[in-house]
Amino acid sequence: MRVLLKPVQWLYCIYAFLLFISLMVPVFLFALMASFMGHIRGGNLIYRACMIWGDLWFPMIGIFSKNIYEHPLKPEQSYIFVANHISYLDALILVKGFRKPVRPLAKAEMGKVPLFGFIYRKAVVSVDRTDVGNRAKSVQLLKSILRKGISVLVFPEGTFNTTHKPLKDFYDGAFRIAIETGTPIKPVLFLDTYDRLHYQTILSLTPGINRFVFLEDISTEGLTIKDTAMLKKKVYTIIENKLRAYKASWIEEVA
Repeated sequence: MRVLLKPVQWLYCIYAFLLFISLMVPVFLFALMASFMGHIRGGNLIYRACMIWGDLWFPMIGIFSKNIYEHPLKPEQSYIFVANHISYLDALILVKGFRKPVRPLAKAEMGKVPLFGFIYRKAVVSVDRTDVGNRAKSVQLLKSILRKGISVLVFPEGTFNTTHKPLKDFYDGAFRIAIETGTPIKPVLFLDTYDRLHYQTILSLTPGINRFVFLEDISTEGLTIKDTAMLKKKVYTIIENKLRAYKASWIEEVA
């Protein structure tokens, strides 16, 4: 039965990708103009254009997002959002979960994708983890963005979790920045992107629900750099336990 459905799956993927490109073209043209307005104002405008793109593309391919707020967002508060990372779709669907401008810290490699790459570079803070100078520059840019009241999004695992455990180990960066800037951390679960688009192949795209879960704020008030490891472990444990509680589909429990 699964073999018979494969051609349908491929046709759906072709439809989705062609639609992706056709809707991305006007966003690209808008991004060209907005890029002259500076990193902050221009970036905010590009993010809003991407939100409109997402509001069109995802329903048209049958993916419907749902935001679950275990603890609500404070409208005037800037956060460091910390989320699990399991799919290529994470970078695209975040515009459905975060409904006001946010700057993701993202891999520089994605900026090489034709058309999408230009928009990507203007709407995110890209980082090349193999380049010490680039990492330092990205951190300073993130701090500048936070000082202007704009939230940032970090996937602290750094790359896809392919372990079938709830999470991979976290890097320190998000937690150091949170402490240094006094910014609260807001953990977020990306529950369904693994099922919507498996990390092994882009031809695994499927329609369905996609849930974001916003957890309780974690204050960094009174913490110092010496508390980085403690804060990282605390956030890791919270996200790990919640992924288990929501029965994230990629988790395989060892008997």
